[in-house]
Amino acid sequence: MEITNEVLKDLHYRMIRIRFFEEAAGKLFENSEMPGFLHLYVGEEAVAAGVCAALRPDDQIGSTHRGHGHLVGKGGDLPKMMAELMGKADGYCNGKGGSMHICDLDLNMLGANGIVGAGAPIAVGAAFANKYRGNDTVAVVFFGDGAVNIGAFHEAANMAAALQLPAVFVCENNEYGEYTPRSKTMAIDDVVDRAAGYGMPGVIVDGMDSVAVYEATTQAVARARAGHGPSFIECKTYRYYNHHGVQIMGFKYRTDEEVDMWKTRDCIEGIERDMLAQGVMTQDEIDTIRAKVQADVDEAVEFGRNSPFPDVDTLMDDVYTVAGANS
Repeated sequence: MEITNEVLKDLHYRMIRIRFFEEAAGKLFENSEMPGFLHLYVGEEAVAAGVCAALRPDDQIGSTHRGHGHLVGKGGDLPKMMAELMGKADGYCNGKGGSMHICDLDLNMLGANGIVGAGAPIAVGAAFANKYRGNDTVAVVFFGDGAVNIGAFHEAANMAAALQLPAVFVCENNEYGEYTPRSKTMAIDDVVDRAAGYGMPGVIVDGMDSVAVYEATTQAVARARAGHGPSFIECKTYRYYNHHGVQIMGFKYRTDEEVDMWKTRDCIEGIERDMLAQGVMTQDEIDTIRAKVQADVDEAVEFGRNSPFPDVDTLMDDVYTVAGANS
């Protein structure tokens, strides 16, 4: 597959945008300017960028509790995102979704999800609707290695394969489920081995290489659009920070050597080296992009800080329940 200079620049921009947003959010969290927990995507930017760059605007994505990168990669509005993370009224969900339930249906981002594995059936439901309507829209679901041990994921994968739905399963394998190494929760070395059990093709890609992710996703999406059913992509990646927040809380479960090794393969540094070597961008052009994105993120932070908290009178607005028989 030919990778154009425009694609390389697009991948780079998406990753810079994700990284700078997440770093800023992490600082706000550490300064107690955000409620609840914050699960940062720093280190994994190549996956969201590579996948989202291969999609059309009408394609849908399902997300996870570590979902900021997915929404930013899909083109999310940074000020509205930051306000939502800070629990403010001008946020995407009026401050009521927070970090783990942020969404943008206008961008066909079906929502982050605080329940591990719960994004899979949502995305498969969207894929079913796409096939029922007879369009060629594709639904992609992101999930971590821990999610493949959850029943909801297995049911969704089985349904997608059995009905040949236009879906793509993207596993962000960062080798840890919270604080537990993947090797202690499954007997296989490669998560993609699970794909064969559903009768769908699977591939392993370097999740620190946005180009590799883009190429694999492009092929999987084309297959889905053509009516040939779902595919499974395992992206070997790594999160730089703690399971939540920035600092290790309570105990240390990863060695400094392990974290440092993965950082030597940083996805942004890698693509910048390649673009400089190939003459795709100059250092001045890269610096200009970085400065522009940093200014956008700084503006988003101020927008979030200046946004009001939701009024108490709106407490029950946008909250859905199922009424009981005697209600």
